[in-house]
Parts: sequence; C-alpha cells; structure tokens
Amino acid sequence: MKRPPLTRIVRDLPRLVPFVGPEAQERARGKPFKLRLGANESVFGPSPRALRAMADAASENWKYSDPESHDLRAAIARHHGVALDNVVVGEGIDGLLGLAIKIASEPGSVVVTSNGAYPTFNFHVAAQGAELVKVPFRDDREDLEELLAAVISRRAGVLYVSNPDNPMGSWWDAAALDRLIEALPDGVLLLLDEAYCDTAPAGAVPAIDVGNAQVLRLRTFSKAYGLAGARIGYALGHADLIQHFEKVRNHYGINRVGQVGALEALLDQAYLREAVGRIAASRETIARIASDAGLRPLPSAANFVTIDCGADGAFAAAVLNELLARDVFARKPAVTPLDRCIRISCGCEEDMTVLADVLPRVVQDVRARGLQKNI
Repeated sequence: MKRPPLTRIVRDLPRLVPFVGPEAQERARGKPFKLRLGANESVFGPSPRALRAMADAASENWKYSDPESHDLRAAIARHHGVALDNVVVGEGIDGLLGLAIKIASEPGSVVVTSNGAYPTFNFHVAAQGAELVKVPFRDDREDLEELLAAVISRRAGVLYVSNPDNPMGSWWDAAALDRLIEALPDGVLLLLDEAYCDTAPAGAVPAIDVGNAQVLRLRTFSKAYGLAGARIGYALGHADLIQHFEKVRNHYGINRVGQVGALEALLDQAYLREAVGRIAASRETIARIASDAGLRPLPSAANFVTIDCGADGAFAAAVLNELLARDVFARKPAVTPLDRCIRISCGCEEDMTVLADVLPRVVQDVRARGLQKNI
C-alpha cells in the first residue's frame, strides 16, 4: 500500500487522547448522562445579552469572521487597560497554547510543567518535538519553587503554570507569582494559564504587565463567561511577542457567532459577577455533599471542586465509575498522588439535589466492596 509522508515526530508519538468526552461516553453506554459535571463548563450559561447577540448573528454566519477580531480585541484591551497590540484572540486557550509552543520551542528544547497539570498542553509540546520536564505537585498545588529550579537546571525555554490550576483547583497568591516572574532567567517564557481567574480570589491574580516580554497571560470565555462551545480565548503580552502570533495563527479560525457572543459577554460584567456568585455557591454545596458522604473536599478557586476520596487511585476510580454508572458525568486526575481524588464541576440547584442523593450511596457501595485502603 502506498503511504503518505509523516514527520518523525508525529510518527513516533503514542496514539493517545487527553480526554474522553461525555458524548463519546454516552455513545458507548447507549444513553445520556443525567448530570454533566465533568468538563468544567458553566451550566449557568452566558449572559442573556450574549445569547441574543449570537442569535441575531446566526443569520450572517455565512460570512467569515473578522480575521483581526478587531472589535473583540479592542474591548479586551479597554477592559484590561492595555493597547490593541497587546491582545491576540484564538481558538480557546488550547489553540493559543499550541501557537505559543510553536513560537517559543524547537525540537529538542526543554519545556517545564507540573506532573498532572492540564494534559492538552503536553500534546502541543510533544507535537513540536520538545522535551517535557514534569515537576510533581506539592501539597496539592503546583510547586513554584521546584518549577523554577527545573527551568534553571534544565535550561528550559518555556514554563507552563496554571493559576488557579486544573485538576486540583488550588491557587497561589499574586505575590508568589510575582516572585516567580521576577526570578525567571533571561530567555524563558512563562505561559500563565488563567482560565479560572474569574472565579479566583482577587489576591490570586497578579497585575497585568504587558511591558514584561517574558510573560504571556492566557484567558478564556469558556469558564465563568459560559461560552465553552464558542471556543474563544485570548492572550495578553508584550506587543513584540504578540506580533509573532500573526505569523502562525489561523486568521479565520474564530467563528463569527463566537466573536459576537464573547464581545457581548465581556461587556456584561454584571452578569459575570452573578455567574461567579452562583459558581461560588455551588462550590460550597459540592463541598458539603462530599463531606456528608465522608469525603474531603479540597479548597477550590475554580468552577469545580476536587474531592479527596481518602484512599488510593483504585478507590477513587471505583467511586468515579459508580458515578458514571448512575448517570453522573465526572472526572478524576490521572497522576499519583492526585489520582486519589475525583473532580466535580459546579452545577445548578437541581444538579446538586441529584448529586446529594447519589454520591453518599456511591461511596457506601464502594466501601462495602472492600476497595478502600488507608482510612
């Protein structure tokens, strides 16, 4: 059989999928989930203004989007008090991370991340042929000191940090991140993934300094803004860094309806505050439900709660599998020791009522099968 050419890098990559989506799981199981609490979406949805604007724009979706995303970028720039040239819009943070790696890494260069952090980032690094160095979490959050030490010892060119982080929901305060930024060696780019910054305490978010060419701040409309399906993210950085994105980005990769919706969502900060309040209330409810079930909820600054199941990865996997079997879509970290946990996204009151009924019975049933250790 004749074959196409493949690069050595891609040919040698393992065939992996970072996530198995709820739709694929529903197809496999032959029925839908009752609760969708695994993908860190916002069940509270976007601003009504955004919904109306997207509905109105749908009839014009035969047009390409503005390849410069000018109006959205201008609004983002005003919102953050930066210049238009400090903003690039992309296909969610995922797409922007891929472009950033393409810009800042070469085959054989070193990239540092946390072991167990957002796995899609790792796929971008692998596809570039760069070497990925993973630093363990410490006390269930990314270890900034050891990450910096790895950057220095391995002469890395890129450091990835998420704050608040996924999958644990933990966070550092702005002062700790400022110290990390100040200590970066010359020639290092910090990719600061702030997907969950809108639900974090104000003290967790450093001031934006687009004068520092070593820091790229990545934000999204997928989480608190409730527009996960629109796939709109943006990055803030030094104008000299941002202009390199113009060389490699997909200029027509943003959908027109998503552009319109993101703009209106950004302009409706009152709704964002309302949504953040509902997310915070749901976090408290999830924590209470987990505690009542005999589990330990971890502090979270994200739109989900990570729950320590109190044993090992096998026990947590059994809890997760039982939730899935009872029509509750959730997820769990994959890397030890984080894999002792499950992760549940925030939901509405109806979701929480079902969860409060299901989770205690799941835990009781799994414990009855004798799977729990180290209690």
